[in-house]
Amino acid sequence: MKKILVANRGEIALRVMRTAREMGIKTVAVYSEADRNAPHVRYADEAVLLGPPASSQSYLKAEKIIEVSKALGVDGIHPGYGFLSENAAFARMVKEAGITLIGPSPESMEMMGSKLAAKAAAKKYNIPLVPGTDEAITDTDEARKIASSIGFPVLIKASAGGGGKGMRVVEKDADFAEQLQLAVSEALSAFGDGSVFIERYVGAPRHIEIQIMADTHGNICYLFERDCSIQRRHQKVIEEAPSAILSEEMRKAMGECAVMVARSCNYVGAGTVEFLVDENLNFYFLEMNTRLQVEHPVTELITGIDLVREQIQVARGEKLSFSQEDLRINGHAIEIRVYAEDPSNQFLPDIGKLEVYRLPAGNGVRVDGGFEEGMDIPIYYDPMLSKLIVHAGNRSEAIDKMLRAIGDYQVTGVKTTLDFCSFALNHEAFRKGTFDTNFVKHYFNPALLEKPLSADEIEIAAIMAVLARQEEKPVVKSTGLEQQASKRAWKRRMHS
Repeated sequence: MKKILVANRGEIALRVMRTAREMGIKTVAVYSEADRNAPHVRYADEAVLLGPPASSQSYLKAEKIIEVSKALGVDGIHPGYGFLSENAAFARMVKEAGITLIGPSPESMEMMGSKLAAKAAAKKYNIPLVPGTDEAITDTDEARKIASSIGFPVLIKASAGGGGKGMRVVEKDADFAEQLQLAVSEALSAFGDGSVFIERYVGAPRHIEIQIMADTHGNICYLFERDCSIQRRHQKVIEEAPSAILSEEMRKAMGECAVMVARSCNYVGAGTVEFLVDENLNFYFLEMNTRLQVEHPVTELITGIDLVREQIQVARGEKLSFSQEDLRINGHAIEIRVYAEDPSNQFLPDIGKLEVYRLPAGNGVRVDGGFEEGMDIPIYYDPMLSKLIVHAGNRSEAIDKMLRAIGDYQVTGVKTTLDFCSFALNHEAFRKGTFDTNFVKHYFNPALLEKPLSADEIEIAAIMAVLARQEEKPVVKSTGLEQQASKRAWKRRMHS
């Protein structure tokens, strides 16, 4: 494999290209008009414009990507995450074009891409499943009876896709029909597949996933767990490895279940098996993601394994470079996703220009990013600016290191999730490891991010108030020094 096309953008494109360069492999970037000046475009050995900014006209143009790959003599395509990464039709097109997809087979993607098919595969291996239906709901009255037998509240879930779409919590029987209709409609709109099923609603779960890696020689290993329970809108914001709640016995049991899930679909490459863990530490298979996860760096830091390198080597037909017995957990790693979002406004995306953008550094600090100072945040894609990851000897040290790194991270021009992540890491529930996926709901209030004025700011505010009351000296006629002092106080208040 001498040349790889990375069918993605931003931080994950750069992440893949860096490992490829270390391996002596040439890289090809693809980009939209919105990403013309993006770092991943400059970093690649070659770059090709796909089309206009919208994903449907650029990063999702499977035929165009195949055409570019063939024209440039590409040996392999790495899809990253998102976009076409779990698209079985694209995987099949790559294979038919005589190019190697750095990922699993189309058949594995299809089986695990359907939550119902994935549940059926896991059931054959006696892997614990959340009580619920094994097939798609076709009859509302029958489904309501099943929901009653499971016991409310129940969760209606789309069989296809993820990200919280097509997912509805139903608290009581009277709401069931309406919520079912809404879930089906949303699933159909988002994924083109309206199939939904019912599960018992686990009210206070931990979201814990197991990283697996498999080769074409029958070797499958689990690289321990990641705890991804700090979420907003069913999407992760903070991830850590290892989890604060797993014993060695539970870790081994979950890891072995993850390996069996991979075997059930003849999996090859990097994948993630996700579980829900309830308040009694019972774990249940949730789904499998047939790609590299956003949060893979924390696994890399605690194991010392470059997962992208392993992906490429497996795609070349090589055996895994390690066995299960070789793997050890080294210290603790935490990742936060730095989104251009406003936590004080329901985490809605914020767009603008990165007027100041300075990244933290230091021992055990890693930043996987795809933006630079002066760049605009496109409205067309996920608003993640970067992933900030730290590694330390233990969990407490990792938390402290992350808080320091957050403090060193300077961003002005857009609102970000940095302050929220700092709040979460400082919270007693996180420190003690007693949180679950309801952390935001139970503990977060936007007002908690408001910081008190410093003594200097209070003094300046008092001076300005006095000036405002003096008719002969209205505020608008204050001296340049007073104006500068006021502006500095305001900027400190806004950007602190």
